[in-house]
Amino acid sequence: MAIKPPFIGITGGIGSGKSIVCKIFETLGATTYYADDRAKWLMENDDSLIYEIKELFGEEAYSESRLDRKFIAQKAFKDKNILDKLNSLVHPAVARDVEKWRKEHSGAKLLLKEAALLFETGSYKSLEKTVLVTAPEDIRVERVIARDTHRSKEDVQNIIEKQMSDHEKIQLADFVIINDGQQSLIKQVTELYKELVIA
Repeated sequence: MAIKPPFIGITGGIGSGKSIVCKIFETLGATTYYADDRAKWLMENDDSLIYEIKELFGEEAYSESRLDRKFIAQKAFKDKNILDKLNSLVHPAVARDVEKWRKEHSGAKLLLKEAALLFETGSYKSLEKTVLVTAPEDIRVERVIARDTHRSKEDVQNIIEKQMSDHEKIQLADFVIINDGQQSLIKQVTELYKELVIA
């Protein structure tokens, strides 16, 4: 029977640098499931999920079969109840999708699941280990504003306030990668990759 590759979670708050950490892991031989990107795809392509989102937000959640992200974000990030309901629809769809993906990539050296809400949703429990990517809040805000030009500083700070704090996440994470521009990201990821693949 073939040995299954280790399945590791990569998480961190908005602007922490989760994706760049995954890209470095990929250059070393890992394969990544980008849960947040995949969730966006499922929200526009999974018929049952589309139906449930329309039930929650109304028909205006979609425009010409495209999800109106701005409309959803304005509603969800201003009301934690709505955000929780949206997450309770999206996360089971992602969980089903990730299991299918794991089977398709069973020959990989290392499998990663990159997700912003790994701890909040409890999905970290299905993973062997978790890696938290951290960065100071001011750096995170700057990164997001530069990347997402439609977001204001207040928008980003509002998102950060709604997410679990790094202090809380550190208690749950198995490993921490610091992405503050001072410490070598490549060195941290390379050392961790060796530990995860050999372990």
